[in-house]
Amino acid sequence: MDGPSHSVEVTVRYAETDQMGCAHHGVYVVWCELGRTSMMRERGVSYSEMERNGVFMPVTRLEVEYRAAAHYEETVRIETRVEAPRSRSVKFAYEIIGPGERLLARARTDLACVDGEGRTRRIPQEVREALQPAAP
Repeated sequence: MDGPSHSVEVTVRYAETDQMGCAHHGVYVVWCELGRTSMMRERGVSYSEMERNGVFMPVTRLEVEYRAAAHYEETVRIETRVEAPRSRSVKFAYEIIGPGERLLARARTDLACVDGEGRTRRIPQEVREALQPAAP
């Protein structure tokens, strides 16, 4: 992954796996959300505080490229990076890495900024500043 990223780890739980002990494909999307919200929290942005202020950021696009399976009790690392902050939307890129630096998946999400009625709005200045890619 090019550029600075935020890293968070999670251990694959039994409930996230199938009968073969492989993480279900839908869990990777949850891990992306974990990476994104952890990055934003580290940068001083709280989703719950934004929402209390009438600012919502729904996912409008999701792409996942699965490369290898994660297994029960493995620790996986989610690397998250802001890819393209704009005035009303932002793109995030993710890499999910397993043991031995094995690439498990790459993903991207697009998020729009909307108000409580679902109308597009500008991302608040303090959030936009927090979403600027971190300096290397």
